[in-house]
Amino acid sequence: MTLEALQHRIREAAERKAPLRLRGAGSKDFYGNEPRGELLDTRGHAGIVNYEPTELVVTARCGTPLTDLENILEQNAQCLPFEPPHFAAGATLGGCVATGLSGPRRASAGALRDFVLGVKLVDGRGRALGFGGQVMKNVAGYDVARLAAGSLGTLGLIAEVSLKVLPLPAVELTLELEMSQAAALEGMNAWAGQPLPVSATAWHAERLRVRLSGAEPAVRAAAVKIGGTQVDARQFWLEVREQRHAFFAGPEPLWRLALPSNCPPLGGPGGTLIEWNGALRWLRNRNARELAAKAGGHATLFRSHDKRESVFTPLDPVALALHRRLKAAFDPAGILNPGRLYAEL
Repeated sequence: MTLEALQHRIREAAERKAPLRLRGAGSKDFYGNEPRGELLDTRGHAGIVNYEPTELVVTARCGTPLTDLENILEQNAQCLPFEPPHFAAGATLGGCVATGLSGPRRASAGALRDFVLGVKLVDGRGRALGFGGQVMKNVAGYDVARLAAGSLGTLGLIAEVSLKVLPLPAVELTLELEMSQAAALEGMNAWAGQPLPVSATAWHAERLRVRLSGAEPAVRAAAVKIGGTQVDARQFWLEVREQRHAFFAGPEPLWRLALPSNCPPLGGPGGTLIEWNGALRWLRNRNARELAAKAGGHATLFRSHDKRESVFTPLDPVALALHRRLKAAFDPAGILNPGRLYAEL
């Protein structure tokens, strides 16, 4: 599918004021509010536009399967540093950027939006707009390229994206330690403040796993300092990233809490899985939003069969006004994934 075909479809829908449901493989349909509108499948607009390994930059179209992109990067000993989840076979680059989700490496490498250099958006008028570029330092101005990350397609169809990539680590190993949640939080925050090559952490059921990545001397020295038992945890990190770990099974609503990393254990019923040195906590607790607010963070209803409750933390009046102005500027007819981010948009 050509860019012109996508533009034509959006223009035609805008004229009819017909909502469009922008979707790739549908691997993240569960995320956000219920999708609605006529389906616009983006998978036909695929392929890598430009990749120069020596420049650490790749540009690809929205329908490009994440697996294909990651395989090509791996052949050049490189990777997507934010370790994006797929959640299903066929997950696409467009959906990856639109949801803005990062995996276990986020606390050490940075979030997905930190690696977005530029995007080509098709807005609600059917115009192809370019923002950013293919270098880290772009001209001054509002950073619309990174604004697109996590927008769930409400501002425009992400037709093309340029991402910064990084080399694969030379050595990687995982340590396992038995400790309470409080002790694990204390340890993770202490290690995060030291020059240690910690690339991921995860605590659940009295077990803390710490992944070290980097040059062999640094990794070996850090392993001695942290202690614990070295384990083969490649499958474990994949299961956490893809939410195939046993903790994520079951019909109960799953809450995603973003908190200060040094926040003490929240308590209350339901299980907990902690990532990102304590800054990301997965809970099965109906009071998750209240607990997060008291701790100075916020909660997202990540997975739930019942979405009558707001998925994302409600916006304050000022933030809501800004969101509405952005939506009106990019999608005046309100046809692009309406209500997917917030019911009012």
